[in-house]
Amino acid sequence: MRKQTAVLVYPLAVLILAGCGSSSTTSSTTTSSTSTSAAKTGTSVAGLKVSSKSVSGLGAVLVNEEGKTLYVFAPDKKSKVTCQGECASIWPPLRLGGGQKGVGSGAVSSKLLGADPDPEGGQVLTYAGWPLYTYTADTSAGSASGQGLNVNGGYWYVISPSGKVIK
Repeated sequence: MRKQTAVLVYPLAVLILAGCGSSSTTSSTTTSSTSTSAAKTGTSVAGLKVSSKSVSGLGAVLVNEEGKTLYVFAPDKKSKVTCQGECASIWPPLRLGGGQKGVGSGAVSSKLLGADPDPEGGQVLTYAGWPLYTYTADTSAGSASGQGLNVNGGYWYVISPSGKVIK
């Protein structure tokens, strides 16, 4: 009789442990999905921080939380997001998470931070009315290889903490 009990208990224990593993996997997937979403949008829970950094030949320019240079797109005309689709894959807009706001640090004025609707969904952080973007070719903090480029339908420029577009 003991042998039958052991045979029944072992498969039951395996099922219980498998169920526990399944719950853990779901939790990890949810966490990973949330982290991936935050990484895609460049957002943090508290607020999207924008500060400034001196870039050789340009002076003080706006940078994101990672120190990457922020750009404005001339066709936006200080009024709306126009870089979409393939353009946005090269020049990702600085997207805000749900209910999130921009936070200015140092010389960056929080009063000049705002948001515009993104035609692809959500909101894009603006500064002095200009939607802000990063450039995928800027692989390190302090790089501004997109400055003055005429690609994807218009010119790209950095912006100063005073809100002046630097050409």
